[in-house]
Amino acid sequence: MKLCFRRNIIMRTSGVLMPISSLPSPYGIGTMGKAARKFIDFLDKSGQTYWQILPICPTSYGDSPYQSFSSFAGNPYFIDLEYLCKDGLLKKSECESFDWGGSEKYVDYGTMYESRYALLKKAYARFEKKLPDDYKEFCKNEAEWLEEYALFMALKDANDGVAWLEWEKDLKFRKPEAIDAAKKKYAQDIEFYCMLQYLFFKQWKELKAYANGKGIEIIGDVPIYVALDSADVWANPTQFYLNKDLDPIEVAGCPPDAFSEDGQLWGNPLFRWDVMKKDDYAWWTKRISAMADLYDIVRIDHFRGFDSYYAIPAKDDTAKNGKWKEGPGMDLFRALEKKLGKLPIIVEDLGFLTPSVHKLLKDSGFPGMKVIQFAFDSREDSDYLPHNYPEHCVVYTGTHDNDTCMGWMKTAPKQAVKYAKEYLNLTKEEGYNWGMMRGAWSSVAEMAIVPMQDLIGLGSEARINTPSTIGNNWKWRATEEQINTKLAKRLYKYMVMYGRERKKEETEEK
Repeated sequence: MKLCFRRNIIMRTSGVLMPISSLPSPYGIGTMGKAARKFIDFLDKSGQTYWQILPICPTSYGDSPYQSFSSFAGNPYFIDLEYLCKDGLLKKSECESFDWGGSEKYVDYGTMYESRYALLKKAYARFEKKLPDDYKEFCKNEAEWLEEYALFMALKDANDGVAWLEWEKDLKFRKPEAIDAAKKKYAQDIEFYCMLQYLFFKQWKELKAYANGKGIEIIGDVPIYVALDSADVWANPTQFYLNKDLDPIEVAGCPPDAFSEDGQLWGNPLFRWDVMKKDDYAWWTKRISAMADLYDIVRIDHFRGFDSYYAIPAKDDTAKNGKWKEGPGMDLFRALEKKLGKLPIIVEDLGFLTPSVHKLLKDSGFPGMKVIQFAFDSREDSDYLPHNYPEHCVVYTGTHDNDTCMGWMKTAPKQAVKYAKEYLNLTKEEGYNWGMMRGAWSSVAEMAIVPMQDLIGLGSEARINTPSTIGNNWKWRATEEQINTKLAKRLYKYMVMYGRERKKEETEEK
């Protein structure tokens, strides 16, 4: 596995968690353009090895990257408009004529939806007049998922955005005659969505090449579940736990705990693991293969769901009545390894962990996650305390679901904050955020990842996501001034101090 070992010597590495959406941009949301390359330069100057991002698929309900219209498609919001201007598909005056929201610090998704697609349709009007030489080849190579996704999105537009479960019966059940008629009727709309994917992946490949050229590897994120209202479920209903009317029977979530007495009702359809086993996990193979092509390292979300998963009756309003059911376990990962080889994978092994989950992690050989913020909930000898880490793990100060370090210092229980100050020797002079990051960097963990908000030193106003809430998440953005040379130099000093700076010879070997 390339991410942690070289010449049988454990490498100490470091990276930064920064969603693409959070990059600076004059057009309302971060993109794969100039600011992304400047961020890669920042990572390079500060001695980092990794840039971890959130899922890059098109967002649906609640604007969450973990609820997407497709597991394979790219988010059109991330297409850089300035690059489209250079390619002659847009004019700068057109980009500036649209409303992109009133804040450079937060994404306005409502405004983004109205403006971005209207502008991209102007680009399509020019694109279709002279198709790039490699466009048809792209569509052919990606046809297995692209055709279904583009048709799905065209039909959603034709149905005013309603979920496919509410479409007319013949389209809902994918009757061949209805599908053929829809392809003819909405041919232009289908081409529009194909164009968006062509532009997305063209820019993505160029951005990734730039990162890799600087010695920076990209860690991508794969949610375990997919959205019910997605091309994945509409095109592959037999792979999911649906009834004869294609409604979900049971859905995903988490049981009640100390943080939520009702539990978490995610609402994602569950996989029919028995059906998937019969075709040797073909859908999962395609998915992981696609993600391995996209990223240098893949982080798989909610790993414990492969051991056993929480199934909630679809009719319920809370997660209280769910039951644990057996997942595919190592059978899935053996099948993936047999077909795809050993892949560089990190797994999110947080939450309620049983002995069987621990065994699955050990048997898989994948590094799990440790989170500094979780270490101080009690005075017990927690697995999240840095002195208890195994070397084969990835440590975070916090994830996208946590408050920032500075926010945590104000919102966490007083005893937890006191314990953290004592354990990590936190001081205002150094900065509480820097002290908590120091706890991660100084640990024996092979890899340490810190969120960009912690590096900048922001509070709860910069939190990415608060689980079980909607309407105010995935919005935070950094400004150009916050990602600066002074910060890169300070970060680099800590990297040298704790032996995590990226060595020049490492870049040359990759």
